Amino acid sequence: MKIKLKSGILAIRPKTLSAALCPVMVGTSLAVLDDSFKFTPALLCLLFALLIQIGTNLANDYYDFIKGADTEERLGPKRVTASGLISLNRMRTMTAVVFLLAFAVGLGLVPYGGWKLLVVGIISIALGYGYTAGPFPLAYLGLGEIFVLIFFGWVAVGFTYMVQAGGFNSIVFLAGTAVGALSTNLLVVNNLRDVDTDVKANKRTLAVRFGRKFTAHEYRAWFALAMFCTIVMAIILRSFLLLLPLAVMPLGAGLCFKIGKPQTGPVYITMLGQSSLVLVFYCVLTSFSLILI
Repeated sequence: MKIKLKSGILAIRPKTLSAALCPVMVGTSLAVLDDSFKFTPALLCLLFALLIQIGTNLANDYYDFIKGADTEERLGPKRVTASGLISLNRMRTMTAVVFLLAFAVGLGLVPYGGWKLLVVGIISIALGYGYTAGPFPLAYLGLGEIFVLIFFGWVAVGFTYMVQAGGFNSIVFLAGTAVGALSTNLLVVNNLRDVDTDVKANKRTLAVRFGRKFTAHEYRAWFALAMFCTIVMAIILRSFLLLLPLAVMPLGAGLCFKIGKPQTGPVYITMLGQSSLVLVFYCVLTSFSLILI
């Protein structure tokens, strides 16, 4: 039983869940700023985002193994399907159950945001599944970064705010862009690490299509975009307090420098963890600033 529980935890990839938690935290803080905080829809948004992230991770584990992207040559953390820790049938069932739960939670948000939330929820689930599955898997077509920016940036931040405050504004867009950009960098590090095995599996990520040098510049561009959005938010809201998230710049700048050099698999894994810390620290500081303004 312990082995099954441990395998299940490994399968959901807990270290990636910050990409689901952070945008909801920022979206809710924006609602607090506008005196519009509502506990129930905020909680439902959090549960929905977590389930979408977990479902996407499970589907990714299953289909990357099926398509030959996860092999013994892979440098990243162990994948449970490829390792035989969870059978293909069980992983397929787990994926379906998680996405069904996400759909059920999404239905709970309809009273707060109307029918359009149902459409957004269905699209989110379909693309979470279709990230590595189906005839046109996003990850295999080099569209992973766009998926992350849209759904873990604009959609997650924007609709978390919308179900509480009832609309959108420029600050919500800028915050969503910043969070989405830093979330995208988690994928960029993954893709850079997996270039060699992705080439063999015909997984045409941007790192595969354009090479390591391009991918290093891509990482730097996403980080710079997040910092730029932060400065613009501070100017619009006329608050120096909103510059506090720039405190992540030393760690982020160090990663921007480091990513341009040839690295080993373990180093990329460390960089992924550090990129996740940049995202978490940025979102915590942004949320703290927004609440205190």
